[in-house]
Amino acid sequence: MHLMTRSISAGSKALLAVLFLGLVAAPVPAAAHAILMDSVPAVNATAKGPDIAIDLRYNSRIDHKRSRLTLTLPDQSQEVLPIDLNGPDDRLDTKASLPPGVYTLRWQVLAIDGHITRGDVPFTVGGN
Repeated sequence: MHLMTRSISAGSKALLAVLFLGLVAAPVPAAAHAILMDSVPAVNATAKGPDIAIDLRYNSRIDHKRSRLTLTLPDQSQEVLPIDLNGPDDRLDTKASLPPGVYTLRWQVLAIDGHITRGDVPFTVGGN
């Protein structure tokens, strides 16, 4: 029994290597998941109360109507905060009147790529 073998020329090997590298190294479109870039109050900051301006800035445009801000109060109850629907495309803004205590702001946003991201901003409200 005779086995047929083929040898691949050096030029063909080089071409295959270039094609493989082209596939592996091809640029992939960046996903525009919304990542929190900055927040007021900042994470673990102490804000002077009682009137607190809340401003969350993301790395991409977000859908304000499908986003949500939920505040966990010192007694662990939760309150949904209204979002300024006319705010900048990359921000969520709201205001709250809060007594002194420890709070956690849970944010959930829908980015322009259709993905939902979530996160928490814990902060403390100090006295006047």
